[in-house]
Amino acid sequence: MPMPRFKRVLLKLSGEVLMGDQQSGIDPEFVLELAKEVKAAKETGLEICLVIGGGNIFRGISGAAKGMDRAQADYMGMLATVMNALAMQSALEQLGVHTRVQSAIQMDAVCEPVIRRRAERHLEKGRIVIFAAGVGSPYFTTDSGAALRAAEMKCGALMKGTSVDGVYDSDPKKNSEARRYETVGYDKVLADNLKVMDASAVALCRDNNIPIVVFSIREQGNLARVLSGEGVQTIVQEEA
Repeated sequence: MPMPRFKRVLLKLSGEVLMGDQQSGIDPEFVLELAKEVKAAKETGLEICLVIGGGNIFRGISGAAKGMDRAQADYMGMLATVMNALAMQSALEQLGVHTRVQSAIQMDAVCEPVIRRRAERHLEKGRIVIFAAGVGSPYFTTDSGAALRAAEMKCGALMKGTSVDGVYDSDPKKNSEARRYETVGYDKVLADNLKVMDASAVALCRDNNIPIVVFSIREQGNLARVLSGEGVQTIVQEEA
């Protein structure tokens, strides 16, 4: 399906993709490859916002499941997203791409606070803006943070780069007969619990009419292909 031409998008990456082939942590070589994908997309004329999860380092909900205080665990997860944002900033700047990190938890020694108008100015100047620390509050995922920033920055789409090439009617890793959707409605995603993003993130995108484009970020060059309409993806949008 041809993709509409967007001026500005938000790219949401799961923290797990930064691991590369490792079991956890950050693989600098793989992060650099991801940065090349982002740079190639930017060179098409796009303004790009980035949100990266923290699951490769620490996932708050997992910590809570093991007996940690949920709020405390979520704050730890937010700090993990800042580490990932700084790693991606370093990789992008190695490639000559000017990048700014804005954190929802203020930490002036390493990054800027989230200020929408300042972020707008960075994008206008051709910089990439990485939003870290989710929404700055516990009980919200980085998916919700991505949906919030996409709405706040008036992005044309939320691009969700994962390890899977789209949205399926069941888990393709467990069911070889799983069927991939070309397009699917927000309400079906929510009603059938299709695990695209958490429900609050999908609802926020629906309420602001922001399409969610789900694709595999692990395939080299795939982000640029998806943006040109040639790649494999699923578009979550309002059903006609």
